[in-house]
Amino acid sequence: MLKQALAQNGLIAILRGLHPQEAPAMGEVLYRAGFRVIEVPLNSPEPFESIRILRDSLPADCLIGAGTVLTPEQVEQVKAAGGQVIVMPHSDPRVLRAAKAAGLFLCPGVATPTEAFAALAEGADILKLFPAEQMGPAVVKAWRAVFPAGTILAPVGGINPTNMQQFFDAGARGFGLGSGLYKPGMSPAQVAANAEAYVAAWAALGQDV
Repeated sequence: MLKQALAQNGLIAILRGLHPQEAPAMGEVLYRAGFRVIEVPLNSPEPFESIRILRDSLPADCLIGAGTVLTPEQVEQVKAAGGQVIVMPHSDPRVLRAAKAAGLFLCPGVATPTEAFAALAEGADILKLFPAEQMGPAVVKAWRAVFPAGTILAPVGGINPTNMQQFFDAGARGFGLGSGLYKPGMSPAQVAANAEAYVAAWAALGQDV
């Protein structure tokens, strides 16, 4: 289901710093813009409550996840809140195994081929290339040549509507969007405008994903 959601729209909304009271409005504008994967990092205020609210308020075809998941215990808390996707800045095998055992989708952060192949062996659904600013499209292209067909590489960090094409041409098939999409203090209208710009850039890539 995660790969199907990303095939429809390869953009992952990262709502770092989201407060629970903001969650319904932010979720609504993102869903309306076309986002189908929304992540609340666990270093946000009351993240599990925001995850619960988003899951309860959005249609089933929108997957709700948690970011900055660092421990197996947090995996269980995410599941209890209704979260469906575990996003990590790293690829700790304990967390990978806990997520798969819990039946959740898994998006670990990787920065080397060794980490990436190890994460795939543990059942990673997609690979988060982090930080994308450091790696760049050339790394994506090199990785695409050696990873199994169908592996989804999703750069995260510094992605904006103007550089998505470079990464896509190199082989990226998903993007994590943070402060360019949402920052604490933004209004729903601001986030809606940012979301529409990203979705337009995704649509303009012009290739089957």
